[in-house]
Amino acid sequence: MPVEELDDKVILTNPNDSSSKVTILKYGATIISWENKGEEKLWLSKAAKLDGSKPVRGGIPLVFPIFGKQKDSNHPTSKLPQHGFARNNTWEFLGQTNESPIIVQFGLGPENLSEETRQLWPFDFTLILTISLDDNKLNTTIEVENSGKQEFEFNWLFHTYYKVEDITDVLVSNLIDQNCFDQLIGESYIEKAPAISFHEEFDRIYKNINESKIIQVIDKGKVLYNLKRNNLPDSVVWNPWIKKSEGMGDFEPKTGYHNMVCVEPGHVNSMVLLPPGEKWIGEQEISIGGEIKVQSNIY
Repeated sequence: MPVEELDDKVILTNPNDSSSKVTILKYGATIISWENKGEEKLWLSKAAKLDGSKPVRGGIPLVFPIFGKQKDSNHPTSKLPQHGFARNNTWEFLGQTNESPIIVQFGLGPENLSEETRQLWPFDFTLILTISLDDNKLNTTIEVENSGKQEFEFNWLFHTYYKVEDITDVLVSNLIDQNCFDQLIGESYIEKAPAISFHEEFDRIYKNINESKIIQVIDKGKVLYNLKRNNLPDSVVWNPWIKKSEGMGDFEPKTGYHNMVCVEPGHVNSMVLLPPGEKWIGEQEISIGGEIKVQSNIY
C-alpha cells in the first residue's frame, strides 16, 4: 500500500521500491524516518517523544512562525515558544495528490491550534505541507497563506537532521565566501573554509545563499546528500557536540552527535512579511549520491 494512514502517522512506500519509505508523524507533521533502499537517512533521538507531548528531537521538524526565540518583546511572535508552534500541534492529513511520485499533503490552520496558542498568535493563516517521495529523492514544500485581514511576519525552517556514520569524517560543502552569523560567538563574518568540517560544537546561520548553490554533505569523498532550495535563502548548520548534547534531556544516546548533522534551509535571517490574501512558498529537495560539485564565488 503506497499510502497508509494510521491514527498518529502516515507511511509512504515508493511503489517502485518497497524498501524506500517515509514516515510522517501527524504531530508537527514531522518526518521521523526516511528509508532509502532499506537504509535510514534521517537521525532520530532514541529519547524523542513521539506521543505528542513535546516536539520531536530529530527527523525534519517544522519551524514557524519564529526561528529560535523572538528578541523583540513588542513583536507578535515574542510570546511564542522556541521555534514557534508548527512542530508542536497536530496537523490534518489532507490525503494523497499524486501516485508516481507519491505526493501527500498535510494542513495546519487556526482550527488545529490550542486555545492558548490562538491567543498568542491571533492571525488567520493556512499552512500546506507537501511531501513527495521518489527514487533517491525527498521533497518537502511549504505554502503559507495569509487568509486573514492583517499582515503578519514569519520565519520558516526545515530543521533537517541527517544521519551520518561519523561526524568527524563529514564535510558540508559549497558555503565558502558565504556571509554567516556564528551563534556561538555572536559574530558575523565571511566563511572561508572550502568545506565545513566538525571537531567541536557548531552553530552558524548562512545568509542569502544563491539558489544555484547545491549544499552537499560528503563523507570521505562520497556524496551522501544534495540539498537544493527554492525560496529558502538561508541555511543553519548545526551539531551540538558533547556538552550541548549532555544538556538536552531528549537527546539520546549522548554520543549521538557523532551520527548526525543538521543542514536546515529556511528564511531566518529576516522575516517574511505576508500581506492579507497573499501566499509564500518554500521548498527543499534532498537527493542521495551523485558527483561532488564544487561551486564557489557564485553571487
